[in-house]
Amino acid sequence: MVTQSPAEVLSALAKGVDPSSGEELDATGIWQQPSISEALRAGAAALEQHATQPRSPPAAKVGQPWTPEEESELIAAFAAGVPLSAIATHHERSLTAIEARLERLGRITAEQRVTRNRYVSTPP
Repeated sequence: MVTQSPAEVLSALAKGVDPSSGEELDATGIWQQPSISEALRAGAAALEQHATQPRSPPAAKVGQPWTPEEESELIAAFAAGVPLSAIATHHERSLTAIEARLERLGRITAEQRVTRNRYVSTPP
């Protein structure tokens, strides 16, 4: 069995081909409906595009401790309404790190975060 990427599987299905065997699918299959075929092609294209996009480099200060000066700047920028993404860029930290620090400093609650807190388990 040849391993295929998800994009290759969707592309084969959109063409009416069984991705496992390479044989043509039944001519009366749901894959022939225009909306289904179009969705399969769009999904394959999106997966192919996603695979070619480079990942962002990690923030420069990953894992480095916060200084009191940095925390003061963070609090002031947040109070002034500076977008969190701009604060993250200025501090060379990820958006997750900015939100985590604001939460730790009592400026936002866990519910106000848009990023996931990977270090706290959530109940099922």
